Amino acid sequence: MKLVTFEVDGRHEIGVLQGERIVSLSQAQMQSAPPNVLSTHQPMVDLIAHWAENKPWVEAVLAQRQPDWRLDQVHLLAPVPKPGKLLAIGLNYLEHVQEQIVGETRDVPQHQIWFTKLGHAINGPYDPIVLPSVSQATDYEGEMVAIIGQRCKHVSRERAHEVVFGYCVGNDVSVRDWQKRTPQWTLGKSFDTHAPFGPCITTADEVGDPHALDLRCWVNGELRQSSNTRLMIFNLWDQIAHLSQAMTLEPGDVIYTGTCSGVGAAFNPPKFLREGDVVRVEIDKLGHIESRCVQEQV
Repeated sequence: MKLVTFEVDGRHEIGVLQGERIVSLSQAQMQSAPPNVLSTHQPMVDLIAHWAENKPWVEAVLAQRQPDWRLDQVHLLAPVPKPGKLLAIGLNYLEHVQEQIVGETRDVPQHQIWFTKLGHAINGPYDPIVLPSVSQATDYEGEMVAIIGQRCKHVSRERAHEVVFGYCVGNDVSVRDWQKRTPQWTLGKSFDTHAPFGPCITTADEVGDPHALDLRCWVNGELRQSSNTRLMIFNLWDQIAHLSQAMTLEPGDVIYTGTCSGVGAAFNPPKFLREGDVVRVEIDKLGHIESRCVQEQV
């Protein structure tokens, strides 16, 4: 199943994507409420948190209801517009660790390297990426994104798959000069619009093994990144086991799982993003996101 959050006629709704059409669960709720009613504030999080009870209702809606909207009639938003946590792992593909970036010498991490991307960075899957006026070094990082499905703590690696609700395509946009100013990367990773993900949440049952997916990123039609999620240094189950030792993970939490080689900073000279550039990230089974770069106006 592919779940979306979208805006139409000034309203935010959630629904199920079927090809190029959407069945609105928000509209269906007005006629037959699900077992756990979806709030107007965080309906996608509510749906995820109570998926076991609500899934039969969703399936019944899909069997009985015709699509409400075409994709070209709505504005897709990030599937979870306001997650409780937006976490990202760095240096998680060997080829990315080893690619030559001027002024950096990097060893293979012995421990997972985590940072946060703040909420204001969240962006829709097809919305513009704003290039900040204070930097000329904005970069792209195509990544698989995982969405947590249940409240959990101290999850074993063997059971980590049980707490994943689904997957998205993401771009960990990075302002490299700001990122490198300090050992803590959060500020350089959290400029406005620099966490696009979507276009939908593809539920885990449709994906199967998340460590067998081809990932590609193009800039203006030029293939820059091409890899497979099996090449992560710390795979998703390792990531969840590690994070859940430190914090309680909650339904709707978002995890960026790392990028591969081919980032703009690794070219000589670097190929940082410029106004008008179009970045497309695509992952098997999950679809694609695409953003045009626009210059910040100050």
